[in-house]
Amino acid sequence: MSGSARHNNQIWLLCGLLLMLLVTPALQAAEIENVRLWRAPDNTRLVFDLTGPAEHTLFTLSSPERIVIDISNARFAASTDALPLENTPLTGVRSAPRDETDLRVVLDLSASVNPRSFALPPNQQYGHRLVIDLYDNEPPRSSLPKTASPEAAPLPRQAPQGGDRNIIIAIDAGHGGEDPGAVAHGAQEKDVVLRISRQLKTIIDAEPGFEAVLVRTGDYFIPLRRRTEIARQHSADLLVSVHADAFTRQGAFGASVYALSTGGATSETARLLADRENRSDLIGGVGGVSLSNKDQVLASVLLDLSMTATLSASLDVGQQVLSSIGQFTPLHKRRVEQAGFMVLKSPDIPSILVETGFISNPGEARKLVTSGHQQALARAIHTGVREYFHRNPPPGTRISALKDSGELKTARASEHRVTRGDTLSMIATRYGVTLASLRQANDLPGDRIRVGQVIKIPAGSMLVRN
Repeated sequence: MSGSARHNNQIWLLCGLLLMLLVTPALQAAEIENVRLWRAPDNTRLVFDLTGPAEHTLFTLSSPERIVIDISNARFAASTDALPLENTPLTGVRSAPRDETDLRVVLDLSASVNPRSFALPPNQQYGHRLVIDLYDNEPPRSSLPKTASPEAAPLPRQAPQGGDRNIIIAIDAGHGGEDPGAVAHGAQEKDVVLRISRQLKTIIDAEPGFEAVLVRTGDYFIPLRRRTEIARQHSADLLVSVHADAFTRQGAFGASVYALSTGGATSETARLLADRENRSDLIGGVGGVSLSNKDQVLASVLLDLSMTATLSASLDVGQQVLSSIGQFTPLHKRRVEQAGFMVLKSPDIPSILVETGFISNPGEARKLVTSGHQQALARAIHTGVREYFHRNPPPGTRISALKDSGELKTARASEHRVTRGDTLSMIATRYGVTLASLRQANDLPGDRIRVGQVIKIPAGSMLVRN
């Protein structure tokens, strides 16, 4: 054999070896190593975590209701015994080998659903995933989670009659479900911000002339665009998105408030946080759904914002909220920052994003998981929102009518008796006054107070009926 022939044979041998190396991993069966389940107000999401990519097909069967998922070159290695099936249409998950190398998974159902499935590639948080979304045709007989029912069914608001409607605040707890948000020091962002959001709703609902709706009422994933759609379906006057993010530096600390930017971000921190938040859809998965048939106003958001007062109102209410939060906790920046947050891109609803602190900071993480700090944050956000709308009430609202009639007045000074756990900053936030005015009214040299002490509350802006 000539040297040239030997050389060619060696090349072919190397090519064959390389081809085998490339093909062998693809022939290895993908394992379903974990199964996760979440219930949302109108759908149930089932996620299969796989060790590699796998093609699948899906079809439905009736009498009884079932969904059959055939997965090529795969095997089931996960336990489904602990799946939280209560309040879902799922009654069980079964699997069996099919055609030697393939896998058949059967979802047993208590009611018919509209299924949608899609595969997701690995990201910074998860590996390969197969997502099965089961959209309700009717609510399961066992009903939806009780916390979800009032807020989860967005109903158009009735047209105002003689200025009698409430101001509607949509509260968006960031992340949820398989998207935990920032995770550090034993805390998950999705849990912290949901608790703050629930506190905020309770406080706003107790305020005359105001009403709050929760965009996310439980631990489930909502795509970013859907969050703004829910706020719009409720005819919200303001969207407040609540977060508690992480940063590259563990020492970063302080609360922040953000509004949308039609240009570049106002700081590197703003840009990084916006990039992180906007990746939520990649983590949670939106199934590659085409947006071509969605609400057409989304296509012209930035143009509309530049032509209306929405962005200006966002900056104004943001500054009011930031000032209120700064009364009791350190701020990361003392001005409202701007960046391209997807959840803020509603052309007709003023929208702000409140970063309540950095979970990546050990000290802030310890505070953020406590109910006292969560309530104080909620009260601070409420105070800022209330003060803004008392000055700028939307036409047709009760607050607007009361302001026009002179019934929206300055309250007379009141008193507060200190109880265990109170701090001067929390009292200031609760009554919507500054720390400085509280110290001055009570001749306090500092912020130390004692249980049982009576604190005089100076006059502040609030609703008083004649």
